[in-house]
Amino acid sequence: MPYHPLTDTDTALADGRADASSTTVLVSRRETFNAAHQLRDPTLSDAENERLFGKCTNLHGHNYVLEVVVTGEVDPVTGYVFDLKQLSAVIWRRIIEDVDHRNLNTDVPWLEGLIPTAENLALAFWERIRSELPDGSLRSLRLWETDKNWAEVGDRV
Repeated sequence: MPYHPLTDTDTALADGRADASSTTVLVSRRETFNAAHQLRDPTLSDAENERLFGKCTNLHGHNYVLEVVVTGEVDPVTGYVFDLKQLSAVIWRRIIEDVDHRNLNTDVPWLEGLIPTAENLALAFWERIRSELPDGSLRSLRLWETDKNWAEVGDRV
């Protein structure tokens, strides 16, 4: 790899002299919940649902992991981009309290009529918390359905 001399910005960062008020920083909060669901479209036959969704047409559950990323400038007083305790409170109030240990098909009014795929849930969750955060601060939301499967929504994903 060729040598590149340090820029003034590189030196300022290394010396801790960077102007944090002009630098955007990402912070994230992770929450978990458990919920049951089944993937099926009530307008389709059992055979068609089975073809589309396989064994996921049966009622089953997941241990979901929800990751929310916010962005902004570091507040010079607090050193925070966003207080993560407040972000956790928003996530809990707007999402987790309604979905934890629930059947997502029948127990959550704001999910009514939605096939609760990871993609649809991520979109619904994004809309639930976006209005509770400062304009432009919500960067992305990732919902892990299993340790292998996730869906992500974001303004720059």
